[in-house]
Amino acid sequence: MDLEHKFARFGDGLSVSDDAVIEGYASLFGQVDQGSDVVQRGAYRGSLEGLAKAGQRVKMLWQHDPSQPIGVWDEVREDDKGLWVKGRLLESTQKGREAAELIRAGAMDGLSIGYRTKRAVKNDRGQRVLTELELWEVSLVTFPMLPSARVAAKGTTPDAEEALRSIAEVFNDARQELART
Repeated sequence: MDLEHKFARFGDGLSVSDDAVIEGYASLFGQVDQGSDVVQRGAYRGSLEGLAKAGQRVKMLWQHDPSQPIGVWDEVREDDKGLWVKGRLLESTQKGREAAELIRAGAMDGLSIGYRTKRAVKNDRGQRVLTELELWEVSLVTFPMLPSARVAAKGTTPDAEEALRSIAEVFNDARQELART
């Protein structure tokens, strides 16, 4: 199974302090995403327990690039709302400094998780309910993962017209968001 990604906007749930500590929700339970997936409460539990037992952490990456860690997640936990994260951007790295400034300026507005699906079921609405996930990383991202890329990662091949519509939609959403600020 390929590594998959899910995107969540920071919105009001993310904050960054002067010492580059960030916190917010990387995933919200019960919400249908553009790929018709719904993450169920408890889906991360086994993965988080396994990482803790092994003395490992969820990685903090820049734009899902494994060659660009930009900080550390000090806390990653499930609560009633979703997957909450708190960590420190390492401003001793170039990308860490850039990320901190972009968040402070309001130019970065997203978190995205990298994971593998261990268990999922289809519900009566045709949605994939993710019941157990292996969490690998939480990235700071500029834009959400393109719907066409997400679909391709799930084993289907999007047609070119659908991919172009998806790209146009992402840029349109970004333009609207910038116009509001």
